Amino acid sequence: MNITAILNKIANFIKNLFSKVSVEIREAIEIAVIITENLKTFVDSPGADAFTTLIPGTADDKLKDWLRQVLPVILVKLKLAQHDEENIVAKAVAELNVMDQQVKSAYLHSISVLCAREVSKNKLSWSDGVYLLEWYYKNKYQHK
Repeated sequence: MNITAILNKIANFIKNLFSKVSVEIREAIEIAVIITENLKTFVDSPGADAFTTLIPGTADDKLKDWLRQVLPVILVKLKLAQHDEENIVAKAVAELNVMDQQVKSAYLHSISVLCAREVSKNKLSWSDGVYLLEWYYKNKYQHK
């Protein structure tokens, strides 16, 4: 069996697994990908209100308020800003802007997984989050 066939089997396995996860986990993954994509846009052109830019408009108000509290904590945990800084998101964005592209991608992926875990109330494990988010991003989000 060649490497392409093996990778296709893995991709099909993840697709099948994604279709079987709960709606809550799927929504958490979608929201996390949108936040991370919006963070990348914000990184490239800072200026607007960070939370308005980052948090999906489709999220309900209760979730938006909660994410406004959790996202800065995630950014501090990743050492992108200090807890006592006034504008944690802007500081994190500035840090991301000066990173090598590969390092920046790794940070953005970590932010995405941590956001999905938070939105799912930790029902999504780190390891499941890594491959499910990657699969969702490549196979669903980029094809919208």
